[in-house]
Amino acid sequence: MIVIGGPDTDGDVWASMLTGPSGFADSIDDRTIVFNASLAVGDPLHGAYALNQPVGTLALDTSQVRRIRVNGVMHRSGQSLVLRTEQVLRNCPKYIQTREIVDEQPCEPSVEVGTSLSAAQQRWIEAADTFFVATHSPRHGADVSHRGGAPGFVTADVDRLSWPDYVGNSFYMTFGNLELNDRSGVCFLDWESGHMLQISGTAEVDWKDREAPGAQRKVLFQVERVVYTRDAIPLRWRLVSYSKFNPDSVQKEFDQ
Repeated sequence: MIVIGGPDTDGDVWASMLTGPSGFADSIDDRTIVFNASLAVGDPLHGAYALNQPVGTLALDTSQVRRIRVNGVMHRSGQSLVLRTEQVLRNCPKYIQTREIVDEQPCEPSVEVGTSLSAAQQRWIEAADTFFVATHSPRHGADVSHRGGAPGFVTADVDRLSWPDYVGNSFYMTFGNLELNDRSGVCFLDWESGHMLQISGTAEVDWKDREAPGAQRKVLFQVERVVYTRDAIPLRWRLVSYSKFNPDSVQKEFDQ
């Protein structure tokens, strides 16, 4: 699984996902990665890479609890996507929940679009322990990052999300981009079903709000566009354990 993020053809920022068998992401030299996969029709980033466009990518291995971010520019070549690297960052394992792949199902994605969150989508978000956030600065390129915590760490209503930001790698790439461009996108995956919820809007950082346990600051996200895709990806995961770094860890309850 590769998470990708960046602007669409209208300048709205989205996060999305590419999946494939082991080896579908192939580093053909020290600056070039080819993803032998494509985004489904209906994905908001489907048409974004006809020519070189800024992109952030995140390779996430939930079974080994490891991740690496690779940012640069990407273009479509036939049925593949080609990334020319500009930044390569190894990240720590904080807040990654351990999951293992248990199945793969054929999928025929179906897409619903809107401008606000339904009650069911709000419940989904508030039960999530993981999501991904994409940002873009015209001066510095695109980035996509992992966010994790105990279920309930994200709050949602019909047109607004918020979440605490915990101690991380201190690169501040998400926040640096937001200082220059508040357009951003978030993506939630239903790990058991393969459904995906993508939301684009604007984000602001409240640097003084440390009310939530472990929070260094709080992010407020205004919902503008919503894309819900049933059967977005074929992989199915099983939760093995929550991250030991999660504030208010629910691992004890999970074990019981």
